[in-house]
Amino acid sequence: MRHNVTLKQLRCFLAVADTGSFTAAALRLCMTQSALTATIQQLEEAVDLKMFDRTTRRVALTDHAERFRAEAEKAVNGFDSAIYDLMALSQGNRGHIRIVAAASIINRFLVRAIHAFRDSYPGITISLRNPAARQAERLVLEGEVDFAIDSKYQGHEGLDYTPLVADSYGVVCHRDLPLARLRRAVCWADLTPEHYIGFSADTGIGHFLRSHAGNWPVLGGRHDEVESTSSLFAMLNMGKQYSVVPALANREHEYPDLVFRELHEPLLSREICVITRPLRSLSPSAQRLLEVLLDEIRRQPMPPGVSLK
Repeated sequence: MRHNVTLKQLRCFLAVADTGSFTAAALRLCMTQSALTATIQQLEEAVDLKMFDRTTRRVALTDHAERFRAEAEKAVNGFDSAIYDLMALSQGNRGHIRIVAAASIINRFLVRAIHAFRDSYPGITISLRNPAARQAERLVLEGEVDFAIDSKYQGHEGLDYTPLVADSYGVVCHRDLPLARLRRAVCWADLTPEHYIGFSADTGIGHFLRSHAGNWPVLGGRHDEVESTSSLFAMLNMGKQYSVVPALANREHEYPDLVFRELHEPLLSREICVITRPLRSLSPSAQRLLEVLLDEIRRQPMPPGVSLK
């Protein structure tokens, strides 16, 4: 080709093909007829083919131009659709958001935030995952998700951690156990190895306790372990065992017979953060979902042991 075919040339070609007239096509395109004629000539020179047979009464497509017409329409419509999608994305009207989050955040805040977000942006789809805590940071680092909402696991230098809330660790057990009936603050020294259920090391809670409460004797002994709070609370509800969890992980509404008591001496807390890559901007739709989530967190009354950051 002598030079590239432009989108403007294709639009002019289609306008003349649709109307069968340079005059009508020029009016449609808000161009002068001479400018339209010059543009069509540039197209013919670029492809080295004549596109129209012109007579005094009508303008007709040549045979090869007739075959090309469908491809030109596909190209122009495809471009227009892509630009529409891009503009819709920038306005937060379409798109797809990929999130990983801790189960406690999903259950307490994120489900409500997504429901509110959906009312304003029904065209945006969401993938929500709850992987093991050690995987959340990797998924953000590798660009497989837009952001994560979780506590720090390893604390990668290549990630940004923006605190959302902080919650204290406490003991959770059946209301009939002696720990639940203590008339003073519950301390770590009150916890014995018997009947303790812990979390595996690849979970956020298990990793945190091993990192920040490693001197607690119970951790070094033999005890039951689980990988999820769903399994934990089902076991605790049987009434004989206890565990240590952060306040947000407590499921007081689902298990009314279980009691959460904040642990003291020492007071131990974690931060829940929005985890992102510093050199990768969030899409407008992901940013809007975060704003809805923050509003949801601010509006909800915080349970005991939980504070906004």
